[in-house]
Amino acid sequence: MHRATLLVGVLVLLCGCANRPDSIRASFVSHERFISEDCDSLSLKISASKRELDRVSRMQESKANSDAVGVFLIGIPFSKLSGDHEGEIARLKGEVEAVETAQLKSKCFSSAAREASPVAPSTVQSRLEELKRMYNGGLITFDEYEGKRKKIVEEL
Repeated sequence: MHRATLLVGVLVLLCGCANRPDSIRASFVSHERFISEDCDSLSLKISASKRELDRVSRMQESKANSDAVGVFLIGIPFSKLSGDHEGEIARLKGEVEAVETAQLKSKCFSSAAREASPVAPSTVQSRLEELKRMYNGGLITFDEYEGKRKKIVEEL
């Protein structure tokens, strides 16, 4: 009986640990929020969002590492005391996806890239949409999504 209580206590503490950034799913952010912006504004916005996502992800990774140490040493995940950045990461991932969608719908590709590309933008768009469905469905991680997305966009 005592062993079962201890096991439940350990599981509760482990469940309270901060999640790693790559395991945090994007929250929904509508691309309609950005659709009225021009391509230059969208480019600046996505760059700023990705920089902020990278910064907050590093902070979240640090929280997760601290939790692992805290649970190992004293049995307490420190993020339970100080909070973590999971909500902000989910929002930023959603924002990046929404701006990317707005860029696609606004056809924000340079004309030189379009002319040099053997891949039609509609094909690229459908591939990116399928990739996004795979990510949203939990079939691939954010890092896998981002890597594959970059490869598809580079084909333009």
